[in-house]
Amino acid sequence: MSRAVDRCDPGCREWIAEAIRKVEADANRSADTHLHVFPLPPEWGIDLYLKDESVHPTGSLKHRLARSLFLYGLANGWIREDTTIIEASSGSTAVSEAYFARLVGLPFVAVMPERTSPEKIELIEFYGGRCHLVSDPSAIYAESRRLARECGGHFMDQFTYAERATDWRGNNNIAESIFEQMRLERYPEPSWIVVGAGTGGTSATIGRYVRFRRFQTRVAVVDPEGSAFFGAFEDGDLDRTAAGSRIEGIGRPRVEPSFLPSVIDRMVRVPDAASIAAMRWTREVTGRGVGGSTGTNLWGAAELIAEMRARGERGSVVTLICDGAERYAGTYGSDAWLAAQGISVGPYAEALRAFLKTGEMPVDLPLA
Repeated sequence: MSRAVDRCDPGCREWIAEAIRKVEADANRSADTHLHVFPLPPEWGIDLYLKDESVHPTGSLKHRLARSLFLYGLANGWIREDTTIIEASSGSTAVSEAYFARLVGLPFVAVMPERTSPEKIELIEFYGGRCHLVSDPSAIYAESRRLARECGGHFMDQFTYAERATDWRGNNNIAESIFEQMRLERYPEPSWIVVGAGTGGTSATIGRYVRFRRFQTRVAVVDPEGSAFFGAFEDGDLDRTAAGSRIEGIGRPRVEPSFLPSVIDRMVRVPDAASIAAMRWTREVTGRGVGGSTGTNLWGAAELIAEMRARGERGSVVTLICDGAERYAGTYGSDAWLAAQGISVGPYAEALRAFLKTGEMPVDLPLA
C-alpha cells in the first residue's frame, strides 16, 4: 500500500497565496524610487546621481530586501499563517520586516544590538514589532535562532539569504531600475556604482547584473571602520572578524554569507568621521537629509570622481541614499554624541567643501 504525508493543506496554501498577493500589491502601489542629480561643476564632465531609496514606504533601501525575503520565505513554505518572524538586524531591515509582518498579519521580533538608535526602535514598535536587545552584537545570530526554536518561528536570516532572495537578472531589482533610469542621461552606462555592504545583498545583485547584461560598469563597495568586509576583500580571508561598525546598516563584525567579493571591483575603507561629515555635507549641498551609510557612499563616490578627474575621464557615477537623517538625530546628527564618541568631522567636512571647488580629495587624513 502506498503512503502519503501532507505538509500544507488547502487552507494553508490559500493563506500563502493571499500573503504573496498582499506583498506584491504593496510593490505595485509604490512607484520606482527617484534618481537625483548631485550638483557637480558641469565643466568636469562627470555626473553624480543619487538613487533615493529613502522614499520607500518604510523609508530605506531595506524595504526592497524585506519584500524579497518575505516572498522567498512564503514561496519556500517557511512562512505560514501561525509563524512568528524573527530577524537579526541593526535597524532598517527590522523596520521594513515589521511593516511586512503587519501587512500579512504575523508577529515580528527584531534581535538587535543595544546601541541601535532609539529612532529605529520606535519605528519597529510603531509597525507592531517587538525589539529583543542584546549586549554583544555578535550574539544576535545565535539568539535569533534560539528564539525561533522556542516559539516555532522562522528566522529570516537576511545575512544568509539576501543575495539569493533577489532575482539578480532583473525583475525590477535595484540594478535594473538604475540602468533604466540612466537610459536618457549623457553618460547612460555608469563608470561606477557605489554601495555599502551590510548583508552584501545589494552589491551582489548589482555586481551580478552588470556582468549578466555585459555592461562595463564597475562596482565599488565602501566599508566603514570596524567592519570585517574590507580586510576579507583585501586578503581573501572570509573567516575574518572585527569589532563591528558604528555606521548603522553597513559593516559587519564577520563576513556574512551574502557578501560576494568576486562580483566587486573595488573596496574603499571609509573613516567614520568621513561618513558623518559627508552625511552632513549632502544636506548642505542638496538640502536632503540623509543617514550615515549614505555619507559613506558619498565619500567613496567623491574619491572615485577625484580619480576620474585626475585621469581626464568623463562619465557618470551612481550611488544610493539608503535612508533619511531623521533616524539619526540623536547620534550622527548630534554634536554631543560625536564628542562623546571622540569623532571629529571638521577636517573631513573641509575636504568635501574643497572637493567641490578643486575636484581633488585628500590622501593624508587619518582613519580614526
